[in-house]
Amino acid sequence: MIISHDVSGAGPAVVLLHSSVCDRRMWDPQWQPLVDAGYRVVRCDFRGFGDTPLADAPYSASADVLSLLDHLGIETAAFVGASYGGRIALTVAALRPAAVSVLALLCAAKPGHQPSDALLALDAEEEELLEAGDIDGAVELNVRTWLGPEADEPTRELVRRMQRHNFEVQLAATVGPQKEDVDLARVTAPTLAVGGAHDVPDFREIAASLPALLPNARHQELPWAGHLPNLERPAEVTELLKAFLQESLAGR
Repeated sequence: MIISHDVSGAGPAVVLLHSSVCDRRMWDPQWQPLVDAGYRVVRCDFRGFGDTPLADAPYSASADVLSLLDHLGIETAAFVGASYGGRIALTVAALRPAAVSVLALLCAAKPGHQPSDALLALDAEEEELLEAGDIDGAVELNVRTWLGPEADEPTRELVRRMQRHNFEVQLAATVGPQKEDVDLARVTAPTLAVGGAHDVPDFREIAASLPALLPNARHQELPWAGHLPNLERPAEVTELLKAFLQESLAGR
């Protein structure tokens, strides 16, 4: 199965991978500006998100992304990944280094990360709400946790809609993604690891740690940002991404 996706534009390929709180609509603010900047832009929904149905057998989210690249005839692409999408981008870059020319990671998760007690407590609170049938409460927990103070009400409502849809679909799931052990030392792409000063500590620490783990990475923390900076200050993050892509792809 090829996961649901959009493609537009011409030029070097840029693949946008969404957070697990969202779906591919989270990239609406960046979509047209990146197309207008001269890129062939791809965004997709992971299984159980947006328009991609649940899996009926164990699967690999990174393999789904690589299958999509093959389906579209893309040999190499720049990847922009948010949170869970950042973890999948890192996994793809480790499994098939030649497929990833650039990595821009927004508050990314990391393969093999051991969650803190605080993050485990957050997961337990969400699970308790869902088991009690309180989807509204679970949605609001995620909106409060993952959006920083710069997010306006229309942005919060968009995240509510995406997260609610995810819960409604995924509550019926019987299988999930396979765990993949990867060697991040295999990642060769120039990498920008962005953190948010208002984010959960786990993700701030992951962003700060990546330059020591990857051969060609730098860290930047946004003092105003929560966990979803591209939705909190869309224009500013779009310009950050465009500048990094232009710099990193120059001469390639």
